[in-house]
Amino acid sequence: MKTVLISGATGLVGGILAQRLTEKGYEVRILSRKKSANHFIWDLKEKKIEDSAFENLDAIIHLAGAPVSKKWSESYKEVIYKSRVDSSKLLFEYVKKLNVDLKTFVTASGINYYGTLTSDKIFTETDPPSTDFFGKVCVDWENAAFDFESLGTRVCSVRTSVVLSTQGGMLKELLPITKLNLLSPLGTGKQILPWIHVDDLVNMYIYLLENKKLSGAFNAAAPQIVTQKEFTKIWAQSLHKKVILPHVPSFALKLIFGEMASILLKGSAISSKKIQKSGFTFQYNDLKNALKDLLERNQ
Repeated sequence: MKTVLISGATGLVGGILAQRLTEKGYEVRILSRKKSANHFIWDLKEKKIEDSAFENLDAIIHLAGAPVSKKWSESYKEVIYKSRVDSSKLLFEYVKKLNVDLKTFVTASGINYYGTLTSDKIFTETDPPSTDFFGKVCVDWENAAFDFESLGTRVCSVRTSVVLSTQGGMLKELLPITKLNLLSPLGTGKQILPWIHVDDLVNMYIYLLENKKLSGAFNAAAPQIVTQKEFTKIWAQSLHKKVILPHVPSFALKLIFGEMASILLKGSAISSKKIQKSGFTFQYNDLKNALKDLLERNQ
């Protein structure tokens, strides 16, 4: 039986991942603020983790990170950064200190690695990182993960796009306003909205965990490329609604969300060819089918 330690397991993706791994026969350990049967205490402020979480440990999947959907004040930017980068460094310190024979470290990352911008380019894993705020966060986040290679650990980073699920994230927020016919495209609507079905993302984590020959960065985005306007239309049609309101102007979103509005108003296409060429198959590579599946589960 392989033993996997998961941070962020109380979140949307982490919760499903922990359940799937348990069903596959893994011993799953969860980093948490509260102690329970398979939960181990960690405290980022105190820089402490229960040593017992690392006993006979095979792999770590690091998903922890503060939500980016809140307004980015300077203090909250620090929270976003520390919850990702400092937590990765803390895990590294414990693995090194306890001399853990860790086989695999898989970390979440974001497609914002390439920058929050709208362009005609389709970004691949070999493209250089951005120097904007979240680009720098992703770079430091991944660098902290790849430090594990110095310990002989295989490392993978998952550059994640918008995760589709009616149980959390964007779709959960859109459901009530769509039912009230209050849905409208954001800004110009021409920006690309990279997306991935939550099941495909969970399957990708398991795939990277189990394929020992794979390492490095992998984009987690469905092959189908859609604009924000196209996404809005398909989503509305899935609920048998129409988009009847005008676009939400960019200035209004900037007034409400500040700098965070950039991730709503901008977006470029992301290639998933690398993970596909390695043998991974997307179960949901068409947006209409992905939304149909998620909405049927929500009934």
